[in-house]
Amino acid sequence: MGRVAVAGAGQWTTVTRSLSAGRPLPDDVVPGPAEGPGATITPYRDGPLIVRGDFRLVDQDGNEIDPGRETIALCRCGKSGIKPFCDGAHKRAGFSAPSAPSRPRPAAQIRRQGPEEG
Repeated sequence: MGRVAVAGAGQWTTVTRSLSAGRPLPDDVVPGPAEGPGATITPYRDGPLIVRGDFRLVDQDGNEIDPGRETIALCRCGKSGIKPFCDGAHKRAGFSAPSAPSRPRPAAQIRRQGPEEG
């Protein structure tokens, strides 16, 4: 199982494998099944990062954070009162962000092009 780092309000959180149920998701988030092994991270338009599947949440010092459920919403707007989790503050703050990147990351473009012939 690999590790995925996700950013929220300038802080990084590492998501690796699963814990269990508890804290409710924001009203505008519908939990769904993860596809395949590992975690699926979905940036919701104008909202949080939704993490589904087999993951573990740790802070930058490696201390485990118990999310209390199998599907969680991580804050992207920086206004949540329960960071790193989303509490719906993005709606009050008028947070705006797309679900997908507006342009490809340079490393992704280079990887798709493959090695240059020479």
